[in-house]
Amino acid sequence: MNLVEVFFGIIERQAIRPGTFRSVKELSTKIRAFIDGWNADRAHRFIWTKTADKILAKANRPTTSNSDH
Repeated sequence: MNLVEVFFGIIERQAIRPGTFRSVKELSTKIRAFIDGWNADRAHRFIWTKTADKILAKANRPTTSNSDH
């Protein structure tokens, strides 16, 4: 899932519901208010907890499942 889908999933669950706005302007205002509040209260820096070598080792490990079903 990409970040845009995650972002809009969060907005939809926490700030908007489909079909509850009378205009695009009203929807845009609600989205902007949500983003401003998120950035002020909940945004935080991402902190890596593993080294790049550990991440790459896990990403490049051989598969263990057999897809010949």
